[in-house]
Amino acid sequence: MSRRPGPRSVRLRTGMALTAAAGLLLAGCGLEPATSYVPAAGPGSIQPIEGADDAPLTVTSKNFTEQLILGKISVLAAQAAGFDVTDLTNAPGSQPARDLILSGEADLTWEYTGTAWLAFLGEEAGIADQQEQWTAVRDADVANGLVWGGPAPLNNTYAMAVRTEAIPELGGITTMSGIAQLPPEQRTFCVEAEFNSRADGMTPMLQHYGLERGTATGVPDENIGIYDTGAIYGATDTGACNFGEVFATDGRIEALDLTLLEDDLGFFPAYNAAPVYYGETLEEFPELQDVFDAITPTLTDEALRVMNLRVDVEGEEPADVAFEFMVDNGFISRP
Repeated sequence: MSRRPGPRSVRLRTGMALTAAAGLLLAGCGLEPATSYVPAAGPGSIQPIEGADDAPLTVTSKNFTEQLILGKISVLAAQAAGFDVTDLTNAPGSQPARDLILSGEADLTWEYTGTAWLAFLGEEAGIADQQEQWTAVRDADVANGLVWGGPAPLNNTYAMAVRTEAIPELGGITTMSGIAQLPPEQRTFCVEAEFNSRADGMTPMLQHYGLERGTATGVPDENIGIYDTGAIYGATDTGACNFGEVFATDGRIEALDLTLLEDDLGFFPAYNAAPVYYGETLEEFPELQDVFDAITPTLTDEALRVMNLRVDVEGEEPADVAFEFMVDNGFISRP
């Protein structure tokens, strides 16, 4: 594993080289690199860390909306704490972002507990209990030189959504256990191809909730429609199915007035987001963790659904949405 050069002047040159390399990498993947723009900010509850003094600090994120918002929140927070921030958000996928933080080429990212546990640490089954899942990941990643901050309330796991206006017609359903109480003809689902076939997807979910797939008394095969991921939300909203497989923090849940069913028997693994630090950076600046410990409790499912909606549906820039969130919570101020 490569390690960061020690002197700050070398680290600054390294950061500039990485920024250029990241731009080339993203262009080669057919993606646009994230702009390093964030709005100018004034002081708030986040104060400069003693000794930071424009020390270089690199932030990375993955390349989807929620991750870009979390990445820009991190850039704004780190700047307010006194660091000279290199913005490597919009890395093309989970593994490139993971590689940057593992190598020390990035100092900070946001990761999901379930993703790290299953994809990076190679475990076969996720853990539904959110605190237990975070603890397991935190302990396992110590060996990789990474430190996990406390988990945010936001849990971007799978969920089953129902159009709100249909709830009375479906007996006032609020939980996934309630699906088994419905007649078979009302147990209709819209799911993506991956979820339909994966070992921890549709079939085991039905079994977990006492329903047999492919039977007239359980969930007949014709009751399951396969859709592209983005099309599920609209199909659920228009009544093509009663229950759509969604991601819990997607902004379209708010936009289409869908209601999430409670996973009352704990089938879906926890995917709480948490800040992850390159360990050597945190040893040098332990107060950095205090900065993000103040931010994480404010990152709820509801907050991310609203912010994701503003980007995906209303067309706002992730940096502007992140800025408004940070100002509204008093972490920074308008200049």
